[in-house]
Amino acid sequence: MVPDNPSRRAFVGGGLALSAAQTIAPQTPGALTADQVIERIRQNVGVPWRTQTVDKIVLGDGATPVKAIATTMMATFQVVKRCVDAGRNLIISHETPVYMHQDDVQPLAKDPTYLAKKEYIEKNQAVVFHFHDHWHARQPDGIGVGMAQELGWEKNVDPKNPRMYGFPGTPLAQFAKNMQTKLDARTMRVVGDPKMPVNRVATSWGYMSAIAMMARPEIEVLALGETREWEVVEYVQDCIAAGQKKALIIVGHVLSEQSGMKYCAEWLKTLVTEVPVEFIAAPEPFWRPDNPTA
Repeated sequence: MVPDNPSRRAFVGGGLALSAAQTIAPQTPGALTADQVIERIRQNVGVPWRTQTVDKIVLGDGATPVKAIATTMMATFQVVKRCVDAGRNLIISHETPVYMHQDDVQPLAKDPTYLAKKEYIEKNQAVVFHFHDHWHARQPDGIGVGMAQELGWEKNVDPKNPRMYGFPGTPLAQFAKNMQTKLDARTMRVVGDPKMPVNRVATSWGYMSAIAMMARPEIEVLALGETREWEVVEYVQDCIAAGQKKALIIVGHVLSEQSGMKYCAEWLKTLVTEVPVEFIAAPEPFWRPDNPTA
């Protein structure tokens, strides 16, 4: 639970519980609440709900009536404001809105940025639900499905491994350019010979420290969101120097999972018909010095 906001509803031990000090938000009779939407997610995601999970309401009150729903990759303050302006007061965010994956806000108790965001959400009767673990655990992974759809890779997926894809020897430079175009990526980075034919691609959307994966001989290219440069990036460079045909495509964390939350909105529309459901994109955070306005 968020220590400095006892009025919100939290998941406790895999179920819904109220703190002793909780103040229930006023409800419209018969209105769909945030808690009820989340319960539908729990019942329909297709995997058992974990006792220990980050998938919970992080900001706002679960008893709040839902006007409309937005899914997003990352509920930054900018994204939260766009959701509120669009009348979407239940925000389902793949990444935490409070900067640390486990949603620990104790270090932020006096932080002016966190407090401003929290106050804005409460003032506008919004709710932010962190939906990470079970969307990944879903079979197949909800993020992976959305990314494959966005990239047009559905026909390339390995039926034995949904993280592996086969391609007809497309040169790495062309392959990466196609990804950049489809994801509208400003700052995607590539390690490897631009002329290398791309036949087998492994994906690890989001963050990954993937030396063991990259070492597998059947993997030529690894596409991921982000990684430490002194680990996988250095390892791939050394693989190449040792004569191996290897490459790394670093998309950026937001864009590498964004389309999975676009797919999440489509999935949610099959569960929630009482209110509108919309995907609201989180902007790519980086820009290039040679093109700062792109």
